[in-house]
Amino acid sequence: MLGATALFQAVIVVLSGSVALFSDTLHNVTDALTAIPLWIAFSVGRRRPTKRYTYGFHRLEDAAGLLIVAAIGLSAILVIRESVIRLFEPRLIDHIPWVIAAGVVGALGNEFVARYRIRVGRAIGSEALVTDGQHARTDALTSLAVVVAAVGASLGAAWPDPVAGLVVGAGILWLLARSARRMSRRMLDGIEPEIVGQVDSTIREVEGVRDLADLQVRWQGHRLGVTASVCVDPDLTVREGHAIALDVEHALHHRYSFPVFAVIHIDPHGLADAHDTTAHHGL
Repeated sequence: MLGATALFQAVIVVLSGSVALFSDTLHNVTDALTAIPLWIAFSVGRRRPTKRYTYGFHRLEDAAGLLIVAAIGLSAILVIRESVIRLFEPRLIDHIPWVIAAGVVGALGNEFVARYRIRVGRAIGSEALVTDGQHARTDALTSLAVVVAAVGASLGAAWPDPVAGLVVGAGILWLLARSARRMSRRMLDGIEPEIVGQVDSTIREVEGVRDLADLQVRWQGHRLGVTASVCVDPDLTVREGHAIALDVEHALHHRYSFPVFAVIHIDPHGLADAHDTTAHHGL
């Protein structure tokens, strides 16, 4: 969808010479190409763990997210550069009706792709895919700046075209800062506090769980990793404690639409000395 949109816009860029449309087209090309590292990451992430990569390859998805952020930054540099040059070397654009049409097509195409990517990204818990969708949504808004520039050109003004290009560049920079912050948080195992709260309440609602300690939650690509110590009746058998651990993991699987990987440690509830053997190794 984005490739077809960019191709249509590129033809109009050649005919019109609009720097605003060039900026939008370049951004659309970049956005379309970012699907490639995501596709590779999703494909490789499905491989089974190996002796060297015992956790699997889910983190590659986050690395792809960083590549997307880098692509956003590169497109911002190119867009601002071309806009500044045109601002000092103004010229009226040609084929104004086609430029307006290209801007409208760009806005519609990007909004369609944005909704699709964001919806799927949120459903499977992929921050990289959500970031890519937000990238497309920003493109939809900046495509409308092309329409404004074309309207200005129809009134005989050359300056709206490069100014619209700078507006596009500013929008890309805003997206860059937002996306870089979110992806950096992922790489540092940061996670949304509301998800931690959801995991906590889900575990505590399982029958047999008396308390919960040492809860840790992080993303591995679009897979949610949960590590928790679950306190149960100390008089339970190993079999009964193991069954509760499985019930906890099962509840987490049903809580979310994306994959969950859980490591549940069973603690005897109420025994203060249960961890004395290893307590002196703690940080």
